[in-house]
Amino acid sequence: MADSTGPISLTVHGAAGRMGRRVVALGLADPSFQLVGAIDHAESPELGKDSGAVAGEAPSGVEISSHWPALDEKSIKRAVIDFSLPEAIDGCVQHCVEAGSPLVVATTGLTEEQKQGLSEAAKSIPVVWAPSMSLAVNLSMKIAEQITAALKDVSGGLDVEILERHHRFKADAPSGTALKFGELIAGQLGESTSHVHGREGHTGARTREEIGYHAIRVGDNPGEHTIVFGMLGEKIELNVAASNRDCYASGALAAAKWLIQQDKGPGLYSMFDVLGMSQS
Repeated sequence: MADSTGPISLTVHGAAGRMGRRVVALGLADPSFQLVGAIDHAESPELGKDSGAVAGEAPSGVEISSHWPALDEKSIKRAVIDFSLPEAIDGCVQHCVEAGSPLVVATTGLTEEQKQGLSEAAKSIPVVWAPSMSLAVNLSMKIAEQITAALKDVSGGLDVEILERHHRFKADAPSGTALKFGELIAGQLGESTSHVHGREGHTGARTREEIGYHAIRVGDNPGEHTIVFGMLGEKIELNVAASNRDCYASGALAAAKWLIQQDKGPGLYSMFDVLGMSQS
């Protein structure tokens, strides 16, 4: 009979990356988890190295590998956290569907086809997917929705601009978090909303129906978003910023705990669900 007690068996996909290392480190420090797998791509220079040591912690006894660990049939408490790259996500999703493992996807820059693939996977396994795992970011998204709903019909009009700052190594722009802010705000503004990515040249006057996006890539910034709500005579700036990457790693671990502790069945969930702030 499967054992429902004990820690959650955790596999980290993208374990040698910047975020994967932090998930490994925080997972090792949390008695709710037992690290059983640390996966990275076949060309990773970290293959064969202890995942704890690569993360800057004490050895974990789990080496970084390009092969998925064998399932422990004695435990039904297992989860996979994916912090990898868009080109790696498909194989991870396929493995989790075949293994029946709950999945937390924190990888950004996914194509529409890959998002559809997550929806299909969620018909057979529980999946948490969000463009940001940060508690503060998701709370700010709710606040942004409320501000927009309250001011969308203000006399003189409401202008919304989204500025995002990330480290120089980030491969996608705008960030998935910025796009999610825009999606939620557009949901309040209405179907005629357009999305403008940067401006250059003689653009003419700003229309009342657009949301502007501006991507800044500097140094080692782990993530910062500023939503500007501009009106005639006054403005509101909503700013949320990470000082390090641990907020994303701890959020992903919290999502994995939520899937297991709430015994969630198949479905596609968000961090709003994890935090009890679902839109329903």
